[in-house]
Amino acid sequence: MSAQPLGFIWNATESGKLAEPQRIYQGSPKTSPPSSLAPHVLGPPIVSVSPAENGRRPELEPFTVKEPRQHGFAAAEVAPTVWEPYKNRFRFVASCLVGFIGGLNDSAPGALLPYIEEQVLDPLWDYSIGYAVVSTIFVANALGFIAAAFFINTITKRFGRGKALILSESLLVISYITVVVKPPFPVVVIAFFLTGLGAAIHLAICNVFVANLRNGPFFSGIFQGMYGVGGTIGPLIATSLVRNGYHWSTFYFTTLGIAAFNIGWCGWSFWGYEKDTPQHHDGPITVRTSASPLARARKLVTHRPTLFGAMFIFAYQGIEVAISGWVVSFLVSYRGGDLTKVGYVSAGFWAGITLGRFFLSYLGSKIGERIFVFGIIAGTLVLQLLVWFVPSIIGDSIAVSLAGFLLGPIYPAATATFVRLIPKRMQVSSFSFIAGVGSSGGAFIPFLTGLLAQQAGTWVLHPICISLFAAMAGTWYMLSEKHQSTE
Repeated sequence: MSAQPLGFIWNATESGKLAEPQRIYQGSPKTSPPSSLAPHVLGPPIVSVSPAENGRRPELEPFTVKEPRQHGFAAAEVAPTVWEPYKNRFRFVASCLVGFIGGLNDSAPGALLPYIEEQVLDPLWDYSIGYAVVSTIFVANALGFIAAAFFINTITKRFGRGKALILSESLLVISYITVVVKPPFPVVVIAFFLTGLGAAIHLAICNVFVANLRNGPFFSGIFQGMYGVGGTIGPLIATSLVRNGYHWSTFYFTTLGIAAFNIGWCGWSFWGYEKDTPQHHDGPITVRTSASPLARARKLVTHRPTLFGAMFIFAYQGIEVAISGWVVSFLVSYRGGDLTKVGYVSAGFWAGITLGRFFLSYLGSKIGERIFVFGIIAGTLVLQLLVWFVPSIIGDSIAVSLAGFLLGPIYPAATATFVRLIPKRMQVSSFSFIAGVGSSGGAFIPFLTGLLAQQAGTWVLHPICISLFAAMAGTWYMLSEKHQSTE
């Protein structure tokens, strides 16, 4: 086989002038230049080095595409912005809608629980069930989140993010239609499972997209802030509807409309995402599809940042939902509050979360998420103690709102940390798993609080939250930067 010229090497002559450039030939180690090219034309002969001399194999080996990195960042990789590629601006709007509907989903059931337990407005659909039974909707929602974690990566790899989002919004539409037709309660539980399934897919995809933008912590704050907006107005809309004589399920016409719109908007905006940002596509070009669901599950639960991240969010969402769901009952029982007035304390808590995510999230990236979260945990712990021991409705209400303000930026700060610690090829499935475990915290902790409150009183909310603050600090400490991903 004849040699193929690749380039030139310049050699200096004894006089210091540059000599004729000599050609380099690539071939096997034993290949010689063509005989028509004399040595005096080529210059000094090129000494070939045998494989035994340099320890390298002469064959060209297959290679895998990896992202070259320098100092923890991909070399020559430019992070996408909210403006470039062009469709990113629409993807960010879609992500904000996803966050907004997520807030509606999570906050409204708390306000609707009394009406779901015993629907006095429409005796035909009077479920007449207790708190323990109605709490199964939270469990079903959490199971949907957890179930999605084990196949979401396969869906996004095989079909792309656009089609995956169409699937997720379609699941939400089906679940909301099921609820608004007023079926028997067991069917409502199944609908909430579908809600968790669909929500897990779109939240994981949008979380990863927003967190990987340039100035990710800032945009994550806006994204999570929209979740807080939904969380703030969800109870207000739900309460207003049922007080005006509407069936509790009427609220879900609101989420149904948003989800139906999102089928087109999210699907279109994320269509072609992989072509727009190939360098940010999760994982290597070759996808291992032979891994069983059990193997993928084992990978998730044995991956340190994913495991401790899930435990951290479990405690965080447990605190968030427990406070918003039980602080009103505490103020009524132990502070003599009027239910028609202190009921708005929960909305104040969610408003604090929203403002915190909008105005404090960027501060975390400036001073460092690690120390920032530790400081937030300490400050919120102090406020929780004030609510517990200071017998003042006004003071307690202010402390609850401030606690929400401090808790708000924790999720965006945690998301920014997870993005650094979790390899890109695992981010979608890991974020889904973290969200699933976190959602189970938002279901289990309020349920546990309710069971204990029936026996001892609603004051148990405070020691439970304090224990969870300690758990958050411990798991955050275990999320050491030395485990930062270099993949």
